[in-house]
Amino acid sequence: MNGFFDIPSDLQHSWLGLVGLHLREALLPVLAGLVIALPLSQLCVRFRWLYPPVLWVTTVLYAIPSLAFFVVLIDYTGQTELTVMIPLTVYTLVILVPAIVDGVRSVPQETLAAATAMGFGPVRRYVQVQLPIAVPAIIAGLRVATVSSISLVSVGALIGNQGALGNLINDANIYNRPELAVNAVLTMAVLAILVDGLLVAVRLLLTPWMPSGARARRAQRPEPEVAAR
Repeated sequence: MNGFFDIPSDLQHSWLGLVGLHLREALLPVLAGLVIALPLSQLCVRFRWLYPPVLWVTTVLYAIPSLAFFVVLIDYTGQTELTVMIPLTVYTLVILVPAIVDGVRSVPQETLAAATAMGFGPVRRYVQVQLPIAVPAIIAGLRVATVSSISLVSVGALIGNQGALGNLINDANIYNRPELAVNAVLTMAVLAILVDGLLVAVRLLLTPWMPSGARARRAQRPEPEVAAR
């Protein structure tokens, strides 16, 4: 463990500072992607013809390598965090838009009809009826997008010291200190697990009507006397 948390001075951050920077560069793009995806998904639900081209565009953008994004953006945003976070925001859309659209479309028509009969307009129906019911699908998309973003932040090391924990991997090669790479990989894995667990807790809080995994399995399991028949 000697030197495991001894961060080279060229990174200008302590280990905790790199962790905070990594979380900021990973989570802000997910939040920005969610803000963009929510209204965009509603448009795709309202106008079904719009969904295929939106999905095609987000998929094409996701296929663009991050390095190519950096080359395009660096003339406008420089070697800054923004240059890393813009591609990560774009990458989240290919995950969040389908998750939200599928979740909103899963709302029963009877529920929508009842909301309309109560005088709910399209916006109010979307916010107060469709989104709450779609929370499990949205959280599932957020979990994938967040874990993916936490891993992709490290690519920012290609444009200077903007890769947060990923810079430790670069410095491991420069200073011949493999423990720095181990530190980076383990820390990113722990961060991904912790944030994923937090999102699961949020889903449980927002959807108290849904049975937990254990209760759902017990509910699906037949009683012994029934099974014996």
